Amino acid sequence: MKHCHYALIVFLGGCCYGVLSTFVKLAYSAGFSAPQVTGAQYFFGTVLIWVIFLFSKKKKLTLKQIVILLSSGIPFGLNGLFYYQSLKTLDASLAIIFLFQFVWIGTIFEWIFHKRKPSKQKLSSIAILLIGSILAANIISKEGTVITVQGAIWGMLAALGFATFIFLSGSVQKDTPPILKSTLLSTGALIVVLIFYPPTFLFDASVLSDIVPYGLFLGLFGVALPPLLFSIGMPHIGPGLGTILTGSELPVAMIMSSIILSEYVGWSQWVGVLLILGGIIIGNIRYRKRKIEKIESAG
Repeated sequence: MKHCHYALIVFLGGCCYGVLSTFVKLAYSAGFSAPQVTGAQYFFGTVLIWVIFLFSKKKKLTLKQIVILLSSGIPFGLNGLFYYQSLKTLDASLAIIFLFQFVWIGTIFEWIFHKRKPSKQKLSSIAILLIGSILAANIISKEGTVITVQGAIWGMLAALGFATFIFLSGSVQKDTPPILKSTLLSTGALIVVLIFYPPTFLFDASVLSDIVPYGLFLGLFGVALPPLLFSIGMPHIGPGLGTILTGSELPVAMIMSSIILSEYVGWSQWVGVLLILGGIIIGNIRYRKRKIEKIESAG
C-alpha cells in the first residue's frame, strides 16, 4: 500500500499540471501576455514554496548539492518556455500532443541511465496513452490542421524538458527533504524564466495588482506543488512509471476546460480520456506486480 501511496502522489502531481491550461486561457482573456503570465506563474510559485520551506525542518546542504538541485530545475523552467513557443505556430491541440511525448522519453531515460528495459506491458501502456492523447486532443476530426517544423521542434523540446525534469526529480539528491529539494528546483526554474522573461510586471502597480490572483493560482499548481509531489513520490517509483502517471495531466485539462470554459468535448475525446486513464492503470498494475514479486523473493 505504501508504494501505491507514492504512485498516487505522482498522479496528483500530473493532475496539477492539468489545471493550468484553463487558467492560463482565463489570464490571456483578461489581457495578459505570455511573458507576464509565465513570469508571474514561476515568480509567485517560487515565493510560495519558499514560504512553506521557511516553516519546515531544515537540513544543511553543501554548495555542490545546492548547485546540482538548482541546475536540475533548469529543465523545469525550459519546459514552460518551449511549450509557449510551440503555441505560437501550432494549435493548442497539436502542441499538447507533442508535449505528451514525454511519456516515452521518460521510459528511454530509465532504460539508458537505470538499465531498466521497458516491459511489454509498459510499452503497451505507453501506446495506449499516446493513442488516447490523439483522440483527447481531437486533432483527427479537425480540418486544416497544420504542423509547422518550428512548432514541432519547440513541442518536442518541451516534451524533452518535462521528461528530463521528471527524471531528475526522482534521481538527484534522493536524501534531500522533499520541501528543500522542490524549493531549489523551483528556484532554478525561476532563474531560467526570468532570464528570458524579465519580471517587468513587478514594477507596474496596475498590472501587478491584477495579475497576482492568476500568478498565485498558477504558481501553486504549476510551480510549488508538482516539484514537491514529484520529489516525494518519484524516488520510490522511478521515472518510467512516473511519466506514465503524469499522463493524468491531459484528462484533467479536458475536464477543467469543459466545466469552467464550457468548451465542447466530443465523444471521441472522452474515449481518449478513458484510454489515457486505462494506460495509467495498466502501467501501475505492472509496477505493483513487480513490487510484490520483490517482496516475496526477499521473504
